Amino acid sequence: MAGALALAGCAKDSKGGSGDTNNASGGQQGSCVTAQPPSAPPAAASSSSAGAKVDASALKVGLAFDVGGRGDASFNDAAAAGADKAKQEMGVKDVSESTATASESEDAKQQRLNQLASQGFNPIVAVGFAYAKSVQAVAPKFPNTKFAIIDDDSVKAPNVTPLVFAEEQGSFLAGVAAVYKSKSCHVGFVGGVNTPLIQKFEAGYLAGAKAASNKVKVEDDYLTPAGDISGFNAPEKGNVKAKSQIDKGADVIYHAAGASGKGVFEAAKAGNALAIGVDSDQYNQKTVETVKDVIMTSMIKRVDVAVFDYIQAVAKNDLSTLPKRFDLKVDGVGYSTSGGKVDDIKDKLDAYKNAIVAGQIQVPDKP
Repeated sequence: MAGALALAGCAKDSKGGSGDTNNASGGQQGSCVTAQPPSAPPAAASSSSAGAKVDASALKVGLAFDVGGRGDASFNDAAAAGADKAKQEMGVKDVSESTATASESEDAKQQRLNQLASQGFNPIVAVGFAYAKSVQAVAPKFPNTKFAIIDDDSVKAPNVTPLVFAEEQGSFLAGVAAVYKSKSCHVGFVGGVNTPLIQKFEAGYLAGAKAASNKVKVEDDYLTPAGDISGFNAPEKGNVKAKSQIDKGADVIYHAAGASGKGVFEAAKAGNALAIGVDSDQYNQKTVETVKDVIMTSMIKRVDVAVFDYIQAVAKNDLSTLPKRFDLKVDGVGYSTSGGKVDDIKDKLDAYKNAIVAGQIQVPDKP
């Protein structure tokens, strides 16, 4: 396994493959697998949300959403779910939500945060790394206001808490699942924008695939380079890239491409392949309902858990209870089982999960 993991970081074989393509029901599993699942005792998931009930009724919570806001069926909705849970379970009464618009200026983001802080909202959660510069500028002006930012740890201020995830760990399990479900022993990854964040998804997926098989071929592509965020909202580009990978022989495609993933799913359906969703359980998303039969699983990123745990920690006035990263151990990432397409390999996936939690497998976060 150590050898397989060492190869994972540079696994970018784009050669075509032969063999039968998979079908949307999952087909025969295991023909590509060359490694036995690891043996590790199951570890109970832990979370800072465990323990005595916390009263957060005095808090006024501000949510600064990224583009799409509540109702995007993905990243922002997950953050909203965390705040909704805080209302239900901790008595939070006052939550203000404000949403970024497409291509808005940095000044607009700063104004949003300034307004929330000036109105007494505390804590304020900035949903997404796009708020990094704005949080850096605004937080020092309000030293008694607590800020959190999701997916960024670059802001160094005493009143700012980063909420970051081990995307590579969840993606590792996606890579293992892809190998178990591939009939051509040829899988693919489609990233939206080539940034360090999305490279974590890529690295974990490649490592998981190579850990499960030393013969798997991997297509590995991005839709746009760093700086061009259109790759997260270009379904047509996702479709073209996924179709190209399927034409080369890949029969399971994992995307980390935001709204572009819809195009990946459509290409998978047209090409009689399978696909893996990202961030939320995409099998249950209304926006991709017509192609959900090809979604075998999704890499779940529990932004809801992070937001809830952060609000709880603020209410307890003890941010030390928060994990440095929301990983498999604290249920910060994982995989979905909707549709039943990975039910037959759940024991294999959980074996790898247990090994990661136990420290037997170190998953790379750079490809």
